[in-house]
Amino acid sequence: QVRLVESGGGLIQSGDSLRLSCAASGRTFGNYDMAWFRQAPGKEREFVAGSRWNGDSMFNGNFAKGRFTISRDSTKNTVYLQMNNLRPEDTAVYYCAARIKTLNPSMAVKSSFNYWGQGTQVTVSS
Repeated sequence: QVRLVESGGGLIQSGDSLRLSCAASGRTFGNYDMAWFRQAPGKEREFVAGSRWNGDSMFNGNFAKGRFTISRDSTKNTVYLQMNNLRPEDTAVYYCAARIKTLNPSMAVKSSFNYWGQGTQVTVSS
């Protein structure tokens, strides 16, 4: 069993930066793919960024690439999402997700993730 706890959300202004953290406990961190998803009111939960067990990273090309960075610290069992130049449309609840490592390179399918955090609210005002 893996427990995920997100932190770092808040209310910020357009153009600001924010770093979200997701602390994982329970199993060997290095054996897991980690990802961030987000869900805005009335919308589907969507993939934001992912960090695979082998070090590969990927991003949602529609909005995250070039603005968001994902990183992981194995000594702290923590994955981070650095978000820069935030916009009002980035307002959402951000969720951390984990799955046991797999050969499947795609990380955008939320049903492939077994473990989820409770989410952290990010609100960007214009």
